[in-house]
Amino acid sequence: MSSDRYLNEFPAAAGEPDQPGVPSLAGETVEKENRLWLIWERLSHAGLGETVFRAGTHLLSITLVVLAIWGMRAFYYYIQSPAEGDAPRVAALAAPLPTPTPTPKAPVLLTYARTISNFENGIPRLAMLHTIIPARPRTEVTTYTVQAGDTVYGIAEQFGLDAETILWGNYYVLADNPHKLSPGQVLNILPLNGTYHYWSAGEGLNGVARGYGVTADVIVNWPGNNLDPATLGDWSHPNIEAGTMLVVPGGTRDFISWSAPLITRGDPSVAKILGPGFCGSIEGGVIGWGYFVWPADHHYLSGWDYMPESNHRAIDIDGDMGDPIYASDNGVVVYSGWNNWGYGNVVVIDHGNGWQTLYAHMSVINVGCGQSVFQGNTIGLFGSTGNSTGPHLHFEMMHELYGKVNPWDFLP
Repeated sequence: MSSDRYLNEFPAAAGEPDQPGVPSLAGETVEKENRLWLIWERLSHAGLGETVFRAGTHLLSITLVVLAIWGMRAFYYYIQSPAEGDAPRVAALAAPLPTPTPTPKAPVLLTYARTISNFENGIPRLAMLHTIIPARPRTEVTTYTVQAGDTVYGIAEQFGLDAETILWGNYYVLADNPHKLSPGQVLNILPLNGTYHYWSAGEGLNGVARGYGVTADVIVNWPGNNLDPATLGDWSHPNIEAGTMLVVPGGTRDFISWSAPLITRGDPSVAKILGPGFCGSIEGGVIGWGYFVWPADHHYLSGWDYMPESNHRAIDIDGDMGDPIYASDNGVVVYSGWNNWGYGNVVVIDHGNGWQTLYAHMSVINVGCGQSVFQGNTIGLFGSTGNSTGPHLHFEMMHELYGKVNPWDFLP
């Protein structure tokens, strides 16, 4: 329908009054709406309807945001700057707030103030109920009285030392023999691991130190030795009184053999120094197989293991008093009897092939000097003779080329 036709059919829409002389407001409104509708139709036919719609929506959203911001600003301005006639609200805003309940401050203690002052000026010293004295390294040699049940290892552990230090510090008591330990002995306890040297006339500091694997200044500078370098003089002939005992920190030495030497069939009397069990001349006798069996029914330890570092080159085999002890291999008895070095009753068998075995602490000996024995024969009974803390068998194996060896390497 064209716009002219539309106006002819609906004259009121064209602005004609309903009554003569009275303008028609409804007609004007309809005319404006029709114009807007015509504009919208033309935009739609041109393909711009959707674009105009979106633009209008955005414009409306922006307008609403601006109005909201303006309204909030007006609201806050009204609160902060009330009108002059708004007396009740002004009075309410001006009224003082309730006074909070005061919180008293904690008093500053005098001790606290002094502590703060001390921290500012230096390290504070606070009062304590118990005084803690820091541990200081020990420099002097102390003593310990051996108790029943003590061992060299136990004593060493008690004082934080190695077992060899206990032996090296007490040669004139133990003679490097852990089995000589007995209740009532008074032992020297060195302040650290090392050796204890008895100074003899004519010795030199350099030679003594070299013998223990250290330098002379190690001995001179140890505080517990009380040696004054200014008065020592020539270190080759120092002013040290004979009989002075000197600590050698970190010093080591070889053990002096205290156990039975290799006793040959041709000259078993070399064992005479060991005690009355040595044998005289022996001829002939059986030869060993070259392999060994356990000398006891039990195949485990009751005491010390093979420990060369503490000069214990044997194993202590478990057993009860009176249990049998067997010959570990064929051979001839070259020592039978008491040993003066802590072994008690001892039997030594020479196997004729470079090997010897030793059996110590027996309660009963069943074989004598020069007697041939065979592997597995009973040669005695378990006991606790000599320096022993209970029944066990001290068992050693020796070879003429290798010396004392570890029995664990040869027993099945």
